[in-house]
Amino acid sequence: MREGRILVVDDEASQREILRTILSAEGYAVETASGGAEAIRRCQEKSYDLVLTDLRMPGTDGLALVERLPRDHPATLVILMTAYGSLDSAEQALKRGAFDYLTKPLEREELLLTVRRAFERIHLSRENRLLRQQLEERFRIEGIVGSHFRMQEVFEKIGKISNSNSTVLLIGESGTGKELIARIIHRQSQRHDRPFIAVNCAAIPESLLESEIFGHERGSFTGAVERRAGCFELANGGTIFLDEVAEMQMPTQAKFLRILQGETFRRLGGKHEIAVDVRVIAATNRDPAEAVKDGLLREDLFYRLNVVSMVMPPLRERSTDIPQLVEYFIKKHSGSAGKSIQGISNEAMRLLMSYHWPGNIRQLEAVVERASLLSEGPEITHYDLPIEVRFFDLPVQLTPSQTPDRKFTIEIPEQGINFEALERDLILQAMERSDWVITKAARLLGMSYRTLQYRLEKFQIKRDMMTAPADSESGLAEQMYGEKGGM
Repeated sequence: MREGRILVVDDEASQREILRTILSAEGYAVETASGGAEAIRRCQEKSYDLVLTDLRMPGTDGLALVERLPRDHPATLVILMTAYGSLDSAEQALKRGAFDYLTKPLEREELLLTVRRAFERIHLSRENRLLRQQLEERFRIEGIVGSHFRMQEVFEKIGKISNSNSTVLLIGESGTGKELIARIIHRQSQRHDRPFIAVNCAAIPESLLESEIFGHERGSFTGAVERRAGCFELANGGTIFLDEVAEMQMPTQAKFLRILQGETFRRLGGKHEIAVDVRVIAATNRDPAEAVKDGLLREDLFYRLNVVSMVMPPLRERSTDIPQLVEYFIKKHSGSAGKSIQGISNEAMRLLMSYHWPGNIRQLEAVVERASLLSEGPEITHYDLPIEVRFFDLPVQLTPSQTPDRKFTIEIPEQGINFEALERDLILQAMERSDWVITKAARLLGMSYRTLQYRLEKFQIKRDMMTAPADSESGLAEQMYGEKGGM
């Protein structure tokens, strides 16, 4: 018994019955329609794998079905049946999306062979969709993207620990997604319908941090005009995420340790113990062992937090994930930019994968969002990327004789580059060398005409300006062109 639903469309009842008999004998589930309008209605009511339709029918003909059905029902294939004299129409149908066509009078073997080929395509498409779905489930968890083996370890560990109540310590640089991981663990746990409270310990002054975490009683300190519940009370039954936990002062760490050990605490100025049921997820951008050694983190608190630890790799160590991340961020931000960005050029992707990303994923998302806003076409190009990304991997300075094509080269100073000053000097040099013809200067700089116009206005560059002395970053621009001379 073959699997597959076929709709036969023909205005001749005898032809419909012949096709139904042949195809049903092969095990297909076959239904019929007497015209195009009825076929459209049936496809709206239920799904068919294949539509076998005659070309010439009153009203909605076969060509109209070829145009409409693949658009409204992308998973449905259409085979057109036509007389030998209408082959031009059949060729037109192929261009409009038909899978194939058959010429009348139909031959049984040719009919069955074409139908079998159509179902081979259908089954292959289903397998591909299933594979893509499995890959997305494997390489993406609620906004976390990554096929790199270190991210796969993170995904695997999330699945194992989410339903436990164990304390989790997330370790990684800023921007690697520690809070997002904490939120995912919470959403996949049995506490998902209870509060998730996030506290950035480094962003709150120490004088206020205890009150923020534990709460306070009225009059417990100057300004405490009323009782206030802290984050642990607010998170009761749920999860609390303490980011940059190693930035807590030692007295606060001692009180925090007491909660972890006894699940009770007192508000500032309070006399009564308060019991809470809270899962703790902590995070730090420091090496916790080094923080203990340097006296920044209590050793006993570290051991209590480190029941389960997860290390978030920096983006520079999983650069193979950058194409997936870029695709994800383009889809996320191109709509809000009011544009339809379809992708990114190979050169732009090369630059993104070469950059060292000190701000990690947070920085990459900001760069893609900015590029989506600035892009003048359907794809992001290297012109749309920030100057620090575009010039990051430039080679060491070469002499003009070594660079006959005058490609830009630069020697990076040990103290780094003021990229805004560098960009201004580059533009000024290019304008002087191009005799202030914007089109030529834009080509030399690798910018679009409109982008260079915007930069000229931004830096207030005018023709009467002279090139700045080559004694600091301004000298770097001269290095890029070698000695002054013709183009």
